[in-house]
Amino acid sequence: MKKNILILGTLAILSTSCKSDKKDEKTQEADKTVDSTAMANNEDNWTHLFNGENLESWKAFNADSISDQWQVKDGAIAFTPAEGKRESTENLISKNSYANFELSLEWKISEAGNSGIMWGVQESEEFSEPYLTGPEIQILDNKLHPDAKNGPIRQAGALYDMMPPSEDKSRNAGEWNKTVIKINHKTNKGSVRLNGTLITEFPVHGEEWDKLVANSKFKDWEHFGKTKEGHIALQDHGDKVWFRNIKIRELD
Repeated sequence: MKKNILILGTLAILSTSCKSDKKDEKTQEADKTVDSTAMANNEDNWTHLFNGENLESWKAFNADSISDQWQVKDGAIAFTPAEGKRESTENLISKNSYANFELSLEWKISEAGNSGIMWGVQESEEFSEPYLTGPEIQILDNKLHPDAKNGPIRQAGALYDMMPPSEDKSRNAGEWNKTVIKINHKTNKGSVRLNGTLITEFPVHGEEWDKLVANSKFKDWEHFGKTKEGHIALQDHGDKVWFRNIKIRELD
């Protein structure tokens, strides 16, 4: 009799355990569904500026066509300057304009190379370069480019010539770096994250912004940083540079 009771008790425990396992599996599946939905909704807030196949979201600054200096290779936008003496630079700008946004992308620079990412860029025959209107977040080989010797204010992740990064989080030439740039005129805050670390913060308009400009090489540039809305630019600085996984999220 005791053996029968013991067997029945064991079967009851096993039955409860199986039900619990099934419940746990259902809960885990539900959690996965919630996580997937959250990720999908979060991804829906982003607009991809590069699909890994072509340059349909971009154009050449002050030009109707893009030369083969800019090409899509291995899922990245690759810039290789033409050989010999070039008459002018060829910068890429986004076809759309943005004011308050978060821009996420990856970049790598050639040895001793220099490039940049600009925002608020105005396209006009009046301006020969995007940097005449758009502030720049620096891309640089910090180890070998001469600009790095001028201090952190011109190193990778800096608000170029205006605000230095708090630390050097850049990787070696030829290695991918991830940069996230936030520009918000409503809160008057700009920031740069490089490879997961917040390294640069700055105002984007007003008295404090004007002080930064006044203490930089841009102090006498009439149109520099004056507009809240403009194009995103990828700079041709005469060196090989690559970009990928470019996406933007407009801020409310």
